[in-house]
Amino acid sequence: MRTILLFLALLLVGPAHAADAAARDEAKATVERQIEAFRRDDAATAYAQAAPAIQNMFPTPETFIAMVRQGYSAVYRARRFSVDRIEDAGEDGLALGVTLQDAEGIDWAALYSLEKQADGAWRITGCQLVKAPGSNA
Repeated sequence: MRTILLFLALLLVGPAHAADAAARDEAKATVERQIEAFRRDDAATAYAQAAPAIQNMFPTPETFIAMVRQGYSAVYRARRFSVDRIEDAGEDGLALGVTLQDAEGIDWAALYSLEKQADGAWRITGCQLVKAPGSNA
């Protein structure tokens, strides 16, 4: 009987871990897709990764990418980047820690917040950007 209960408990917990891993992969892909879109000046794809609240603040892909170009140049023209950590942030949220290097070779740390939408897609709700500790500039 204990074996059956243990098996049922593992069966119930198992899919949740798989879904968590899948959700994390999807959220990571959203951030990567947006950064790659910025690198190509693909405003429409970059904008599509933003949550509705962000899109309401910047009503067109062009106004959105102009804001990023001006205020988030390290993200806009990342020479390289990597997602270093993914953490839960509330019931339907994730936070992703990303390291970037800008066009001038300066290292940055970004903290992305993402929220799962009603359609199941992960969309970016914010990005905090700071120079990495020990950065020369």
